[in-house]
Amino acid sequence: EVQLQASGGGLVQAGGSLRLSCTASGLTFDDYAIGWFRQAPGKEREGASCISESDGSAHYADSVKGRAAIFTDSAKNTVYLQLNSLTPEDTAVYSCAVGHPSIPLVPYEYDYWGQGTQVTVSS
Repeated sequence: EVQLQASGGGLVQAGGSLRLSCTASGLTFDDYAIGWFRQAPGKEREGASCISESDGSAHYADSVKGRAAIFTDSAKNTVYLQLNSLTPEDTAVYSCAVGHPSIPLVPYEYDYWGQGTQVTVSS
């Protein structure tokens, strides 16, 4: 059974940082593209960042580019999303997912999803 467990969310002041973690069981990250997505209240889910399965390259949405870093720890089968210079616009539920997307940051291209972790940024 594939499971993705996201953690690391919380309440942070604007300008602060968080590191989100997503640990997988039942699969190996090396065999998939790994994505971080977020959904703010009343908005559609959007891609934040992902790691390509083909070459391990990282992709970032414009909304987080320059403030985010995605990286993996293969030994722990864990992917991280470091978020810096947070703003209230970053408030959302952040979820990790894996799949074989043809388009890197499109949510419906991913097959397995974790339950999400809440990030709230206060002004």
